[in-house]
Amino acid sequence: MKTLLVAEYREGKLQGGVYDLIAFANKVGAESAMFLVGSDGELPKYEGTVYLADVAACGEYNPDVHKQLLLEIIAKVKPDMVIFCHSSYGWDLAPRVANALKAGQVSEVVDFVDGLPVVPVCNSKLRRKVAVTTATTVLTLQAGAFSLADDPTGTPTVEKISAGGTGRIEFAGYEYAEKGGVDLTKAAVIVSAGRGIGKPENIAIVAGLAKALKGEYGASRPVVDAEWAEHNRQVGTTGQTVSPKLYVACGISGAIQHLAGMKKSEFIVAINTDKDAPIGEVADVLVVADLKQFIPVLTEKIEAM
Repeated sequence: MKTLLVAEYREGKLQGGVYDLIAFANKVGAESAMFLVGSDGELPKYEGTVYLADVAACGEYNPDVHKQLLLEIIAKVKPDMVIFCHSSYGWDLAPRVANALKAGQVSEVVDFVDGLPVVPVCNSKLRRKVAVTTATTVLTLQAGAFSLADDPTGTPTVEKISAGGTGRIEFAGYEYAEKGGVDLTKAAVIVSAGRGIGKPENIAIVAGLAKALKGEYGASRPVVDAEWAEHNRQVGTTGQTVSPKLYVACGISGAIQHLAGMKKSEFIVAINTDKDAPIGEVADVLVVADLKQFIPVLTEKIEAM
C-alpha cells in the first residue's frame, strides 16, 4: 500500500499535523511519500521523499496551483491513499483533489481497522468503518487521532517541484479572532463541563469545583455551541489546547476533537455515568457517578480542607 501525505505550511512554519500523517502511515504499514508547499528551512523529521514546492512562488493558500501540483505527484507516485489533515487547508483542498481524481473521500478519520478508515457518528457516540470502491481514496485525519509513539526522526530526500500557473485566487492573509476572557493554556487546574451536565444551570456546579481547586472551568464544544459557556472556555481542536497539571472532565464522553485538546494533561480525572465512555481510555481516574450528586460533595470536602 502506498500513501501520499499532504503536509501544511503556515506563516513560515511547518504545521505539527505532519506528524499525525506520518503516524497514520506507520499504523497502516504503508509506504509513504510527502507533498509540501513550503521551504527548505522548515522540513519534517521524516525518512522518505518530500516533493517540495517553493511557497514564495506557489503561495501558502492557492488551491488551483496546489491541486495541480498534487495531481502531478499523484500521477507519479500512484498512491492508494492521499492523506490530508482535517484542517481548513484539508477541508478546502481534499475535495478538489478527490473530485479531479473521481475518487472517494472519507473525512474526519479517527482510526484504521481491518484495512478500512473509521469515522465517528452520532456525536462520536459510535464509530463506523467506511469501504471505498474507487482505486484511490482521499482521507482527512482528525487532529490528535494518530500520534507517534516516539519523537520524530529522520532526514527526508527532497525533490523540488514547480507550478506552471498562478491560479485564480489572490490570498489576502489570515484573520484571527480577538482574544479575550480566560486563557486556559495558563491554568494549572481545569474542570471542564460536557453535555452530560444536563442543563446550563449546572455550569455553576463545575465552576464551583474549579474555584475550590483554585483553577478555571472549561467546556466541550457542545456546551459552547449551546451557549451555556463562552467560546474562550472551549477545550478541543476548535478551542484551546491545554496541558494542565490536573484536568477534570465532567460529563464529557471523550470525542476525539476534545481529547486532542486535553490529552497531554499531567493527570486526568473523568466523572461520567457511563463506565465505557471513551474518556476513560485517557483518564487516570474514572469516577462512575452522577456528577450532579458527586461534584457538590467533592467540592464541599475540598473547601473544608
